[in-house]
Order: sequence, then structure tokens, then C-alpha cells
Amino acid sequence: MPENASMNQSSMGTPATTGTTGTTGTTGNTGPGTPGTGTATALSQTAQEYGQKISDAAVAAKDYVTDKVSVVGDKIKDLQNADLGELAENAKEYARQKPGQALLISAGVGLLLGLIIRGRR
Repeated sequence: MPENASMNQSSMGTPATTGTTGTTGTTGNTGPGTPGTGTATALSQTAQEYGQKISDAAVAAKDYVTDKVSVVGDKIKDLQNADLGELAENAKEYARQKPGQALLISAGVGLLLGLIIRGRR
């Protein structure tokens, strides 16, 4: 190829004129078995694998949340049927046994209630 030649290349794999001498050649890769096709297939397969992993994680999360909702529902039923004096006595006993945790729980509940009451401003 001459040193002063300019290049006209086609990205679709069609013949292109190269230089000033009029020689032709092909550029780009098309058709089966080219490197681009394998990459696309690998990307598609990887995307499908990640999609399956996300789907599995969503099912596991749904099962976990369903289990925890039923546990919370059972606890609420127990609290509705419990005597308030007994609940207060249990809370006092817990605070005596674990004062640090009781203090942190109280602070957390107070913070949450403050945020709820304050609302969005």
C-alpha cells in the first residue's frame, strides 16, 4: 500500500477501496463463527444465569418474609390476649436483667416515634 494512500473501510463487511491504486479488500466480521457471535452468546447466557439467580433470591426473600409475617402475626395475637400488668412486669424484669439492651431499645423506639410524629417537613 502506498504511503500517501487514504483508507475507505466499510463496517458491514462489504468490499472497500483502499489507497489510490484501486485494490479492493473486505473489512469487518460477519457471519457465523465470527468472534462477535460467540461474545453475544456468552453475554446472553450470563444474563440468563444472573436472571435465574435473581429469581431464586426473590423466591427465597418472599418465603422469608412470609415466615416472619406469620411469626409477627402470632406475637400480635399473643399480645392482644395478654394482661397489660403481666406485660409491664415482664418488661421490668427484662430491664433488670439486661439494662443496656433495654436502654438501647427504649432509645430506638423513642427515635422512631419522634420521626413518625414529626412527619415530613
